[in-house]
Amino acid sequence: MNSAVTHIGFADESHWNKGRFRSLGMVTLPLSCLEGMEGEVRQLLEQSQVREFKWNKLDGAKECFAAEKLCIFAIEKACVGQLRVDVLVWDIEDSRHKIAGRDDIANLGRMYYHLFRNVLRARWPNDALWRLCPDEHTAQDWGTLQDYLENKSISVQVDRSLFSGNQFRIRLRQEFRIKEIQPVSSGAHPILQLADLFAGLAVFSRDKFDDYQKWLQSTSPQASLFDEDDGSADSSRSSRERFQVLKKFDELCQERKMGVSLKNKRGLWTPNPENPINFWMYEPQHSEDKAPRKGKQ
Repeated sequence: MNSAVTHIGFADESHWNKGRFRSLGMVTLPLSCLEGMEGEVRQLLEQSQVREFKWNKLDGAKECFAAEKLCIFAIEKACVGQLRVDVLVWDIEDSRHKIAGRDDIANLGRMYYHLFRNVLRARWPNDALWRLCPDEHTAQDWGTLQDYLENKSISVQVDRSLFSGNQFRIRLRQEFRIKEIQPVSSGAHPILQLADLFAGLAVFSRDKFDDYQKWLQSTSPQASLFDEDDGSADSSRSSRERFQVLKKFDELCQERKMGVSLKNKRGLWTPNPENPINFWMYEPQHSEDKAPRKGKQ
């Protein structure tokens, strides 16, 4: 694999080891677009007086405005085919994950595999050669995977489990055409902040769906002018700011016909995964599809 990298992906996790819903977000784009896009995102953040956007720090107007600008940016770029946003969400209450001794770190690796399989090869040209840039603060051991990617002498062992031994590492190179894995900081790479935003927004839309509906009703023009309860007493300030971002994002998706649904699945969901803004809920593939357990392969 001596060719030059043509595409780049930035990946981040949200609540991978806590809460009912967990997510992985990935933003992918041609490498040729990277420099210009990063410059645009930095400018948007400066306009909002936010140095670095992080979903878990969204608790005020500045961060809210920054998040809304990032949503507009991502949708505009997605509409012209320059960028994809893919977020995989899983529910630890489903039949796959509700098991004793679940190994959340090992499960995270499997979820990365599903994300790679459904995005890197299925949504971009087959000859794309990838550089993957996960957030440097991750539970996944990317350093080990990078070592295997650089070891060209490893042979494929088809009789071994996909996730045991070397198989996963080999398939990163051969199946997904990932040439490089470079963990990066979100401060240095603002496109990674987009992955953080949409991974967080996806989990929030499911965790807080009922609260969001109540907030929408209380803030609608149809709400009684004489109703002293504006719905805010039951929500934290950060939740109210995030409701505003979710509302803005939902409106933008409807305006631009992005095919993203919020109500149908009680959370962000894209029925057609080919769409460039794609929220995908993992569903167990069969009765034997179980999350890995600690101490077992």
